[in-house]
Amino acid sequence: MIQFTLLFAAILGGFAVVFGAFGAHLLKKILNEDQLKSFETGVKYQLYHAIVLLIIGFNFNIEAASEKLMVYSFMAGIILFSFSIYGLVISSAKNKKLRFLGPITPLGGLLLIIGWGLLFYNILNMTF
Repeated sequence: MIQFTLLFAAILGGFAVVFGAFGAHLLKKILNEDQLKSFETGVKYQLYHAIVLLIIGFNFNIEAASEKLMVYSFMAGIILFSFSIYGLVISSAKNKKLRFLGPITPLGGLLLIIGWGLLFYNILNMTF
């Protein structure tokens, strides 16, 4: 589970850099300022939480159910939150807004919050 967490974090971190460059260079030409800010928010949250997953992978055994749930909450939250923003922004720029993605973004945010709560819980229960 540790290796999976670290690999997932590395992939998400790498893609955050790619998406950030994509937004800064290619999408800058087709997105308005608000759309670009939304896209950048998705990239930032993806990168920040990829770093959190790296830290978790290097500091937890990820054997307890609460630790696994924490990791899965962060993983699902990143995918749902950031990727729904990417889809909403790009589809909106093409005048084909994928409205079904709208409710997915806050669900991803909720999973990120749950991940942070579980991180807090797991830190409290760590033995040093």
